[in-house]
Amino acid sequence: MSNIDPVVGVILAGGLARRMGGGDKCLLPLAGKTLLQRTLDRAQPQVQKLILSANGNSLRFARTRLPVVADIYTNNRGPLAGIHAALEWMQNNTPNTQWLMSFASDTPFFPSDLVEKLLNAATTKDKFLAVASSLERRHPTFALWHISLKDALAQQLSQEQVPRLQDWIEAQHTVEVNFGAADYDPFFNINTPQDLYAAEPMVPLVK
Repeated sequence: MSNIDPVVGVILAGGLARRMGGGDKCLLPLAGKTLLQRTLDRAQPQVQKLILSANGNSLRFARTRLPVVADIYTNNRGPLAGIHAALEWMQNNTPNTQWLMSFASDTPFFPSDLVEKLLNAATTKDKFLAVASSLERRHPTFALWHISLKDALAQQLSQEQVPRLQDWIEAQHTVEVNFGAADYDPFFNINTPQDLYAAEPMVPLVK
């Protein structure tokens, strides 16, 4: 990453994984590595610092050696709460950093130039939020967030009803960056045991 625009990354690992039977879906194996390790391997070279968003006992993620950041707004407020907590962590621990990149922990094939392209789009278009898309579909967990969004997120999370991540992003002044999906969808999301099985032949295709 450029020294001019350093980026902190956050891996979102706070989902309930109901369609996988509960537990930490990101710790499931795929071709010899956990989904979380595959996410870490692809995210770490793209950012200056990487943290993990998760609630509960952080020791279950000790092998990653990443700082584990719990939600400030509790009661399962969803990924918006994880992003808000990560922005707070970034402001307190890397105060000169302006940008946070969010990565889903169950989508292990995302592009290796993801951060570069989102950052370029955000700065070129003068936007505070950039989101990835493929196959005419947005992927809201793969987004670049400016620190100035932190207070708006806090205000939203303090309300009784919290919108879905995609709905909140839709309401913002957002730039969208489309990524190709010739051989496979780089944002293939693993939600079920069938998805995990379907992901196996994609592993050797990933660049």
